[in-house]
Amino acid sequence: MALVFHEDSADEAAIIQSKQSVLAILTIEDDIQLFRGNRSNFADIIAAGADHGFLVYVVTVKQLKLRRKLLDGFTYDRDTDTWIGQKFPVPNLIYNRIPLREDELQPEARRKIAACVNHPEIQIFNPSFFNKWSLFKWLRQSRTTQPFIPATRRLLTAGGLGKMMLKHRFLYLKPVSGKAGKGIMTIQLQPEKTLPYTLKIQGDKGSTTYNCGTIAKLWARIVKESSGERYIAQQGIQLAAFNERSFDLRTLVQKNRRGQWDISGIGARVAGSYSITTHVPRGGSIEDPEKLLVSVFGQDEARKLLIKTRNTALIIARQIERGSRRKLMEMSMDLGVDQDGHVWFFEANAKPMKFDEPDIRKRSLDRIFQYSQYLLKMRGL
Repeated sequence: MALVFHEDSADEAAIIQSKQSVLAILTIEDDIQLFRGNRSNFADIIAAGADHGFLVYVVTVKQLKLRRKLLDGFTYDRDTDTWIGQKFPVPNLIYNRIPLREDELQPEARRKIAACVNHPEIQIFNPSFFNKWSLFKWLRQSRTTQPFIPATRRLLTAGGLGKMMLKHRFLYLKPVSGKAGKGIMTIQLQPEKTLPYTLKIQGDKGSTTYNCGTIAKLWARIVKESSGERYIAQQGIQLAAFNERSFDLRTLVQKNRRGQWDISGIGARVAGSYSITTHVPRGGSIEDPEKLLVSVFGQDEARKLLIKTRNTALIIARQIERGSRRKLMEMSMDLGVDQDGHVWFFEANAKPMKFDEPDIRKRSLDRIFQYSQYLLKMRGL
């Protein structure tokens, strides 16, 4: 997609007086390409908005000046495949799609997001990324969500790691602020071996393995590989497998036209041959969840497990929203089913990536605007 920046000559008074519902996609500016983020996703959101009667545009943190009546922003012209800069009315709703944590943590971005959260006339969707440790803390606070949470603790000392390995011979180590499987490690303890601790580190293409003789040596390697990032240690779950490859279920949960949490779709991801995660960019593959569950548990049990997965995702979404003390609009979740049919929660993402499954993708776009219409109706707009 080409990027073209020019001012539209539209009548400013007409723009200000427009009664159209307005949603702005918030991102961060970029010196070279004007703004960052998934442009094809933004273009899809703009098109879906038009279908639902919304004016949608992209606005950067720098362009978001809430005291003005008109803002600079970008729209997409599908005919010419270009992004065009022009003037837009101040939005009723802001959809936070700042792509990276480090961008969202910049002082100006934090100030603008806080201003949106506190603004009496603007609703911002999902003000920030989730922190993995906070997620597990929130979910442990409720008896209804506790059973779905693997044992999880902050990774702070070699002694703490050693105590956890006495209870669990297989652990996942995950960066607190990680994304898309980056930086994940696993530890397996096999006491009968001369070097009993096996550490695997997820790379861009496959994984690297180290064998260590003591907790002290294992800890030294972990510290070196973690590069100062904060980590959590989590009980490893032996997931159900298809053709000897483990799989998990990716669930998209969004608010619907009645303002309630609803399932927009469930996909499945099968781990790659040399990967310790199921992420597609790291060798994972997309599969039909029912097919995978039927292959392991049979038709009747698979149907029950899909219903159980849906209900679990909804319970967890409600508790995450309570714990965050923010009004949320959507989240994706990684859930797993172990070999005994127990459902486990592994991760939630406040800014879901595009689902490749066409039916889930279509529903996900529609739900953004169905929930937006609900919010505007509740506020009498």
